Amino acid sequence: MFHDPRFWSAVAFVLFFVLFGRSLWKPLVSALDGRAERIRAELDEAARLRREAEQMLEDATRDREAALAEAKELVEHSLREAANIALKARKDAEEIAARREQMAKDRIASAERSALREVRETAVDIAIQATRETLAASLPADVDGKIIDKSIGDLPTALSQRAA
Repeated sequence: MFHDPRFWSAVAFVLFFVLFGRSLWKPLVSALDGRAERIRAELDEAARLRREAEQMLEDATRDREAALAEAKELVEHSLREAANIALKARKDAEEIAARREQMAKDRIASAERSALREVRETAVDIAIQATRETLAASLPADVDGKIIDKSIGDLPTALSQRAA
């Protein structure tokens, strides 16, 4: 056993670790602990950044949905307003057309009354002229005064009958 090189290699290995193990172990452990702490800090930072990114994504999604809802509401409101304006314009146009139609009917009726009055006046004038000419040609001069007197006397009764 003392002549076996493996034995002496094992003894040297054990002695090396016994003599230098503590002095090597502390720096090795501290280096490994430092590296583990650094990795842990990086993982914590990555988790924090992920939470922030998720929160930002939620905020952006919520803002986008709110903006879409607001845009949709604005479009719907605009469509309703446009429909109301079109309806009001249609009603106004119909009212204006009805008013103009009524004005035209009134003018036509007025023109008809005026034309009828003119025709009556012309007919009365022609009838009076024809009556004058007929009476002048057919009646003697002394009968003329008697007819006028009788007509003036009958005038109040004729007017009262006409008023009733």
